[in-house]
Amino acid sequence: MVRRGMVDYNPSRARPCLIAARAWRGTKGLRTLRQLMTDSTVTERNAAKESGDGGSNGGWSRLSKDEINARPIRKYKGPIHLVRDSDEVVGAVRQLEKEAVLGFDTEARPTFRSGQVHLPTVLQLAGEHAAYVFQLRHCRFSKPLRRLLANPKIVKAGVALDRDLEELHQLAPFQPAGFVDVGELAKQAGCKNHGLRGMAAALLNFRVSKNSQRSNWAKETLSPEQIEYAATDAWVGRELYHKLQQLMS
Repeated sequence: MVRRGMVDYNPSRARPCLIAARAWRGTKGLRTLRQLMTDSTVTERNAAKESGDGGSNGGWSRLSKDEINARPIRKYKGPIHLVRDSDEVVGAVRQLEKEAVLGFDTEARPTFRSGQVHLPTVLQLAGEHAAYVFQLRHCRFSKPLRRLLANPKIVKAGVALDRDLEELHQLAPFQPAGFVDVGELAKQAGCKNHGLRGMAAALLNFRVSKNSQRSNWAKETLSPEQIEYAATDAWVGRELYHKLQQLMS
């Protein structure tokens, strides 16, 4: 069912864990996500190693491409809200600010030449009960969104976050806080796969389709497949965060 500014598809469960946030200061001074991991997280990693639950000495072997492809494909099945109008951003952010943990990702028009860069045109965030896909070419990277991403009380979990955050910062300056790179957590837990697809296969026992990854994310109207893909990537980041917190506790 499609409504104005809203696409509903139709779950996600979680248990929040406090991660200390750091302020980032401009694109040239951005710190890597490795530097954002807290001492408490390192302690959890050591505890996991000592217990033998996912530690590097007794943990997972790296999954091959064939092993990953043998896993069943899963997609996000909860409600997906497509936000295109700037007036709708406020209400969407109000709902997301109620969350303790959000899955995070961005999408941009693909590049086909060395040195070519396209800034994000889609920002997706997944909470416990719904995912939100913000089409930035229409709603812009507005102040409410920047405030949400700067809130240190809300964990934003994703993979390889440095570049996403630098490019968002080029759209509009802000100070990201509360971000956690689940690839770094996976390393600490002893998982040998650190990309989203590999971690989903190793930790969640399913794989995600990447068919829409290199599609045109800058076009006027996103396809249903693109919307579903964007929501799934954010949802998987959140699921991985909770799974890793469970393994490392």
